[in-house]
Amino acid sequence: MTGAAPRRPVAGATPSPVPEPDRSAQRSGGRAAVVLGLLAAGALLLFALAVSTGSVVIGPARTLSALLGVGSPDPRLDLLVTDLRVPRAVTAALAGAALGTAGLLTQTLFRNPLAEPYVLGVSAGAALGVALITTLGAAAGAAAFATGGLGAAPVPGGRLGMVGAAAVGAGLVLGLVLLLSRFARSVTALLVIGVMIGSAITAVVSLLLVWTDPDTAQQFLMWGLGSVSGVARGELPVLAAVVGAGLLGVLLLAKPLDGLLLGDDYARTAGVDVGRVRLGVLVVAAVLAGTVTAFCGPIGFLGIAVPHLARMAVGTSRHRVLVPATALTGAVVGLACAIVAHPPGFGTVIPLNVVTSLVGAPVVVAVLLRSRRLGGGAW
Repeated sequence: MTGAAPRRPVAGATPSPVPEPDRSAQRSGGRAAVVLGLLAAGALLLFALAVSTGSVVIGPARTLSALLGVGSPDPRLDLLVTDLRVPRAVTAALAGAALGTAGLLTQTLFRNPLAEPYVLGVSAGAALGVALITTLGAAAGAAAFATGGLGAAPVPGGRLGMVGAAAVGAGLVLGLVLLLSRFARSVTALLVIGVMIGSAITAVVSLLLVWTDPDTAQQFLMWGLGSVSGVARGELPVLAAVVGAGLLGVLLLAKPLDGLLLGDDYARTAGVDVGRVRLGVLVVAAVLAGTVTAFCGPIGFLGIAVPHLARMAVGTSRHRVLVPATALTGAVVGLACAIVAHPPGFGTVIPLNVVTSLVGAPVVVAVLLRSRRLGGGAW
């Protein structure tokens, strides 16, 4: 049996048009590349500014000399630049990138433009983990002193112990909010639930501080104001490694996150394992938010403001573009807040949460005014 003969074109028929490339996608990709380049350049510029400014202003040439170890040495300035300002600038960039990305994850997971670790109580859960492990160390120190020991109050596991405790606390609270979100009838109700959970956890933390020694309580209260100056140079590799691993995990989740943004049913039809992706998002968001909280304290508003600024900059909700844009935007905003928190020529430091509130509050108000679906339904 022979195959059918190929059809000949009908005389006078119009040939099928050749599909043209999606020019809108090309324009979007070009815009994203330009925006990412500008954000990277802005982050480098602000990093240099954060290193050279502060209570003592250091010129660019002297700053570069201290960083490279060339020129006439000045031990005091070299110590100021390499051991104080560089770790502070790196911490600010990493904290902004991590919190902004964690906010993007929670906003996509809950399909809620106002979801972020601080509002949903995730940062409070991380603070509870830090409070528990800190008071445990204080109790151990008091017991050692009572039995004739040195009376030191070390944190069990050191900084890694704090990071682990903060990540566990953040993950438990985020899982609880995710569970309760299935019963919430509106986005507003979910936000109120998150705020109430955070308030209850904050009350528990306050009770722990009442029962601990005054020095530990004072240190914890200062930590709660938020700061990027408390990370030592030797601790930066730990912070960078954990945040870098978290950002890599977000990039691996970029394609499934696009499906979640359109709803669970659509994601399942597209072959996304919704349960596994939700668990992955929970783990990564908890690690990012918990790590920053352990190192810098509970910092508010960056998680909610940065993703919206990134969306406005790149003009797309595709996570393959939005994730690096959010990380870079977070680094830029974090560095800018760190510079404002250490105003040049003043011998004082502004609490970081004061600065982030001034930056984030206008963004939250703008989101509320622009959104028309916060009263009910998904985002």
